[in-house]
Amino acid sequence: MSRQKPTIPKGTRDFSPEEIAKRNYIFDTIRQVYELYGYKPIETPAMENLSTLMGKYGEEGDRLIFRILNSGDFMSKADDAAVAAKDSLKLSGQICEKALRYDLTVPFARYVVQNQHAINFPFKRFQIQPVWRADRPQKGRYREFFQCDADVIGSDSLFNEFELFKIIDQVFQKLGVSITIKFNNRKILAGLAEYIGFADKIIDITTAIDKLDKIGLEKVNEELEQRGLSREAIESLQPVLLLEGDDKQKIAILKDVLKSSETGLQGIAEAEEIIEFLENDATQCSVELDLTLARGLNYYTGAIIEVKANDVAMGSICGGGRYDDLTGIFGLKGMSGVGISFGADRIYDVMFELGLFPEDVLTFSKVMLVNFGKEEQMYAQKVLSRLRAENIKSELYPETVKMKKQMQYADKNNIPYVLVIGKNEMETGMLSLKIMKTGEQSSMNLNDIIHYINTH
Repeated sequence: MSRQKPTIPKGTRDFSPEEIAKRNYIFDTIRQVYELYGYKPIETPAMENLSTLMGKYGEEGDRLIFRILNSGDFMSKADDAAVAAKDSLKLSGQICEKALRYDLTVPFARYVVQNQHAINFPFKRFQIQPVWRADRPQKGRYREFFQCDADVIGSDSLFNEFELFKIIDQVFQKLGVSITIKFNNRKILAGLAEYIGFADKIIDITTAIDKLDKIGLEKVNEELEQRGLSREAIESLQPVLLLEGDDKQKIAILKDVLKSSETGLQGIAEAEEIIEFLENDATQCSVELDLTLARGLNYYTGAIIEVKANDVAMGSICGGGRYDDLTGIFGLKGMSGVGISFGADRIYDVMFELGLFPEDVLTFSKVMLVNFGKEEQMYAQKVLSRLRAENIKSELYPETVKMKKQMQYADKNNIPYVLVIGKNEMETGMLSLKIMKTGEQSSMNLNDIIHYINTH
């Protein structure tokens, strides 16, 4: 009887040491920039109560939440009528009280509410942890992936939005990825909904136009009609969706179109303030006001941000926005926040495709000591301890095998230096250091070797 080969769930991945090294390069770069801007780290559980997550991401988002069956006899709380009717939606609410987190923002809002008396506001936090979504796996879209979030909560200042633009710019400069930051404002979108006479359809409108890049204008218009908008309203929306020109030209047209909408004009004013900050201290990357940007998450109330890689066909690699009432759903009113999230897995795919990872990312050990036998190994053991005491990543080949095999091991593991210690080296104290890239070999004492490795 043949055994079934083990597999992993679709949309999840194993990671090799090399892949982890590259991912850590991304995480470390993001973490360093966050810390540079004064953000502090927190972590939250992989599981949240289902009630914490439901209703926060819109209808489509709620369907993508991974629910966890209750422990023990989970069917004991199930309603017989729901079971008989095969009502999976109602049933899941009865047999699942917990779920895997969908993002890091809602758990952060929950964290703030629970810890509000111990937090000094405004509170700037960053969080780098995995999230789970029951999505259809495809290129750049996974069911388990990391997010790298930064949020400021307890401040209404649009300077926070500007600083997030600067963080995005600096992270991608360090990673070598050419990007464009696109931004919009949900108040502008709300004003457009008022302008076309469907203010009550703001969620339907934003959900549809958020798909513009994926399905095209014709399909978006069809979806808007299916969601109850009149053809006249959809026609009125077209010039705005196709609006061209620089940011100031777009703003001028919007002011005229939305002159009767107080909400829309407020959104325009907020966009203008961000533009003013950027004019005073510009980013290296391109920034543009994109009126088709909607980000279909219900909790955004002000600025919305999305980042695209310029040189690779990929979805959003970073995004975010302002949420004025997210903590209100948990009982804490009047706590405004704004945040962004880097999609580390998509960034990895972009950098891999463009060959942007530095060579030394894959250097785990910097020095390998050759093993010639028991006596030499005992000597090398002390050298190894000294190298590690100097914070030089080092390893001793564990077995006495042919020199060729040991050198091949060093080469395949991208170890840049090999330290050869034979009987002559032990007697003289002059050790042989081989530079693997050039093949050059020099005799030096251990102090000089440490200095050489630390300065090259």
